[in-house]
Amino acid sequence: MSTSTLSRPRTGTRITPRGSLALRLGDRYSVLVRPRTLIVALFLIVVATAALVVSVSVGDYEIPLGAVPAAIAGYGERLDVFFVQGVRLPRALTALGVGAALGLAGAVFQSLSRNALGSPDIIGFTSGAATGAVAIILLVGGGRLVVSMGAIAGGLITAVVVYLLAMKNGVQGYRLVLVGIGVSAMLGAVRDYLLTRAELTDAMGAQIWMIGSLNGRGWGEVIAVWLSLALLGPILLTLGSRLRFMELGDDTARALGVSTQATQVAALIAASALTGAAIAVSGPIGFVALAAPQLARRLTRTGGTTFVGAALMGAALLVVADLVALRALAPTQLPVGVVTAVIGGGYLIWLLYTEWRRGRA
Repeated sequence: MSTSTLSRPRTGTRITPRGSLALRLGDRYSVLVRPRTLIVALFLIVVATAALVVSVSVGDYEIPLGAVPAAIAGYGERLDVFFVQGVRLPRALTALGVGAALGLAGAVFQSLSRNALGSPDIIGFTSGAATGAVAIILLVGGGRLVVSMGAIAGGLITAVVVYLLAMKNGVQGYRLVLVGIGVSAMLGAVRDYLLTRAELTDAMGAQIWMIGSLNGRGWGEVIAVWLSLALLGPILLTLGSRLRFMELGDDTARALGVSTQATQVAALIAASALTGAAIAVSGPIGFVALAAPQLARRLTRTGGTTFVGAALMGAALLVVADLVALRALAPTQLPVGVVTAVIGGGYLIWLLYTEWRRGRA
């Protein structure tokens, strides 16, 4: 979905040569909508909603699917209302918010690097946020708010360091990925050192947090992640058109009037802060930011990055993975980070294999 200025001042719709539907908004603006993109977006919304309803109903205390809407609204059996509103709905809404945040941030990083591997997981921003949070847990202590601030600060500091090290006549995708991998390895060593110097109980708590989990998440986490999306999401979506121009090359983007360096810095800071906010709520859940943008791009068959599609794909992926962690793989609950690591690791192997085959062709 993109916006553009059209020269003919009339209201209506028409089919563009590429098959997109142009919805005119007044005399100056229009919105270009690809029917396939709209269908994929609606499909992902349906999948995420269905997974949310099922995840709210399953557990040691089963709730019939037909009773879920009433329990969400606060009616029905007292135990139904308690488990839905107090335990399961906050967890499911947190999964949706964290997945959307990671999917959107991953799309921004892949657009900036022009590389399918340019996600926060690979280029170090997730590792930076995790290191900041672990340092707070082991050295300072404090509640979730303090840990959240540490994760956001760690992600932003890592973003600045990687950007400065990768910047030479502009940020090139391969250089950003390589520098990010090196910084991520160094941060991993810092976390390991902190864990070896910590008390056993503190180290165990930090290690559990680093797996990535949605267990025990409440309305505070729901508010935190959705507030971050509400504040940072519009900024990234506003930068979306400039980022798509930059995917054509910096020279082309400058010729079209895009300030490439300012756009890079603004997008990097906003996406890093969004990544840090998501990780602060759930821990470093891996591979959602890597897989969601690419899967959305393949489903919509768009030439560039689709930011709304990536956010919807990330939300659907994480709520489905959390449902699998709740029910399908073990009699006890698994951390959702384990499930996403299995899914995302398989996707990464497939992605590398297809790129290798393309290079051999």
